[in-house]
Amino acid sequence: MTAPSRLAEYLKARRERLRPEDVGLTAGEGTRRVAGLRREEVAILAGVSTDYYLRIEQGRDTNPSDQVLDALARALKLDPIATDYLHSLARPSSGTDTIDKDDVVHESVRWLIDSWPLTAAVIHNRYIDVLASNALARALNPNYRDGVNSVVSLFVDASERDFHTDWEGLAARSVALLRKMADTRTGDDRLNTLVAEGSAGSPLFRQFWDRQDVLQVGDGVHLLRHPLVGDLTLSFVRLPLIGTGGQSMFLYSAEPGTPSAAALQRLTEPGWDQRDQAGASNEV
Repeated sequence: MTAPSRLAEYLKARRERLRPEDVGLTAGEGTRRVAGLRREEVAILAGVSTDYYLRIEQGRDTNPSDQVLDALARALKLDPIATDYLHSLARPSSGTDTIDKDDVVHESVRWLIDSWPLTAAVIHNRYIDVLASNALARALNPNYRDGVNSVVSLFVDASERDFHTDWEGLAARSVALLRKMADTRTGDDRLNTLVAEGSAGSPLFRQFWDRQDVLQVGDGVHLLRHPLVGDLTLSFVRLPLIGTGGQSMFLYSAEPGTPSAAALQRLTEPGWDQRDQAGASNEV
């Protein structure tokens, strides 16, 4: 039998997470022998033959039309982000060559983020590696330094659990963002290495990755517990950097006049940049 494709694995994972009642079907009598929906139920909901759907989910048909993909997305109750991801799995690009170029942060972007004393700024690539950060970001969290993967560090650095009030929710969303950002290319050794590293460091990472959730992050609120300045409520926004191969800028700021704003002000004082301290602690 043909090995399942990433498209096939995604369809299977999403099918298994739906219950019959989620799509207006009755479970029927007796015990169901499969998790979630049956293949024939998905086929009926999508308006395709059971044999055709079986070929897709088994990886024997890897080129369904856009119309079929849209029908499957509707059957599986996928939101627009997940639907877009489904299409990207069916039409993957090659991921062999542009990693180094995509990791170069334009000098003007570095000047820009360094000019914001009260806004923490972090530049990530498509794999959520930190490519650049300003002094306030590094004072906020020493893992906001060049070369750290912000998803894997959530799982392998114990200090992250104390730092983020909603650590588990953030961890799940971060894995879903990594899948949406990076899991759209074939032959992507960098992504495979990251997934292996995260899985080895935490069974929960593997659990979240296998759920096949995808997420597009735009803005929100982070509740943090800084070890030196206390609790912080920060608003964040993610801004994609056009023409960079997947780089994005995360900005963190506090509402003026609040205790969080005062705490950020304290972190701008000399000596708070934790880049050197983090480097020193890693050498111990």
